[in-house]
Amino acid sequence: MYVQELEPVAGSLGLSALVAALPLVIVLVLLGGVRMKAHLAGLIGLASAVLVAWLVYGMPLDQTASSAVQGAVFGLFPILWIVVNALWVYRMTVRTRHFDILRRSFGRLSDDPRIQALVVAFCFGALLEALAGFGAPVAICSVMLVALGFDPVRAAVVSLVANTAPVAFGAMGTPVVTLAQVTGLPLDDVASVVGRQTPLLALVVPLLLVALVDGRRGLSETWIPALACGVAFAVAQFVASNYVSAQLADIAAALIGAAALVAVPHSRRPATEPVRASVLTGVRSEELDEKDSAREVVRAYAPYALIVAVFSVAQIPAVKDWLAKATQSYDWPFLDVADPEGNPVGGNVFSWPIVSTGGTLVLFAGLATAVVLGVHARVAVKEWLATVHELRFAILTVTSVLALAYVMNLSGQAATIGHFVAAAGAGLAFLSPVLGWFGVAVSGSDTSANALFGALQVTAARESGLSPELLAAANSSGGVLGKMISPQNLTIACAAVGLAGREGDLLRKVLPWSLGLLLIMCLIVVGQSTVVLGWMLP
Repeated sequence: MYVQELEPVAGSLGLSALVAALPLVIVLVLLGGVRMKAHLAGLIGLASAVLVAWLVYGMPLDQTASSAVQGAVFGLFPILWIVVNALWVYRMTVRTRHFDILRRSFGRLSDDPRIQALVVAFCFGALLEALAGFGAPVAICSVMLVALGFDPVRAAVVSLVANTAPVAFGAMGTPVVTLAQVTGLPLDDVASVVGRQTPLLALVVPLLLVALVDGRRGLSETWIPALACGVAFAVAQFVASNYVSAQLADIAAALIGAAALVAVPHSRRPATEPVRASVLTGVRSEELDEKDSAREVVRAYAPYALIVAVFSVAQIPAVKDWLAKATQSYDWPFLDVADPEGNPVGGNVFSWPIVSTGGTLVLFAGLATAVVLGVHARVAVKEWLATVHELRFAILTVTSVLALAYVMNLSGQAATIGHFVAAAGAGLAFLSPVLGWFGVAVSGSDTSANALFGALQVTAARESGLSPELLAAANSSGGVLGKMISPQNLTIACAAVGLAGREGDLLRKVLPWSLGLLLIMCLIVVGQSTVVLGWMLP
């Protein structure tokens, strides 16, 4: 048995924390300073974590390697299993041109560009984040807005800022699932606290979007539909994450937010010509004027309806219990780790939810989508393999980062840093979202930031007497605000709208909003750690 040690360097917690943080520092410097590709930075960071665990912490090399393999396996299943299958569904809609029909359908909902920004960037972007994440919403929504006539810079900025509120529950809840796994906290507990933080952002972001599109005039003329959309989104995200399913939180929020927006009479009023002329400085795609039959429009919406239906059925108690029976648990080979008190850690056992995991449910919905859209089996398989090829570097990045996180967690490196950080005391509640924000800003992924810092946040919380669930959730909730300034997302946005090389211009436009919203989130978490907002927690 390997027993974790908190102070392996000269019996000093400070020196030990400094050495334990080396793998994280190396990854962050390689990504943020050297601008190295994420998958290469992840592999180098993993190698450094293995060396620290083996040479400094004295973790046997076979156990160190085994913990890295377990992290990589978790990265493949369930995380990337979800992402691959979700993007596969999207690729089939593009292949059959039903995605173009969906885009035209959105364009006909309203001719007011401020409402179009809410429908496309906020609501549909949230649905894409719910299904796929990993940059897909920013790329797709930016292109759609440019097709609607938006200036490319404005389209990119709106898409980046909109991609905040849904991120913590993106890719079928992958960030919170990862957070629960690396911290050992129950998924429902973590999701319920995140669901009492990010919905507050959803109240603000739609108002911010109409202001970004059309300044004070946009805010004064369309604040009612923007607020209705934000409130509906927030309520749905809160209810779904706390009482239904973390995997369904963003899907429910996106659909109900869109329904509320369309239901408000202000949304259907035609925009005045001066508004349209000042906002739509780009060229509107003539393709939007094509007529589509009602049957084809229904088929275009069908894939998303099928996903909602499959996940809803999976939440029925009898079905949920039946699916759970397929879960397999194994004693992970070559791994026998105890915490500093000598108690076995949860990582010694690996659970494999074969059928009940989100990726398998999306696969079922994808098979039904292929039938509804008339995709031949051979073509569907070809598209699935093409999706894997498209994500090959993302797969390498996620598996290496999760392997790094598992090595740091199981060797005791994360515990050492957590005990050291706990010295911040009451200030820890304010700094907690900042750590998540920084992690996402550098890595481009809330999932990666949760894997890197989740266990650290929980250890620090326990040492300082704060709620572990609160700080773990704060890591994810603060992280969503780093998404809009991550180099990965900025590059995706620029490439999508033909602004290659102008990432700096976009960064200058979105950074103030990222910092302003982060400050709000920090104050929310501080309030929730005291009697002021403590009543908000479950």
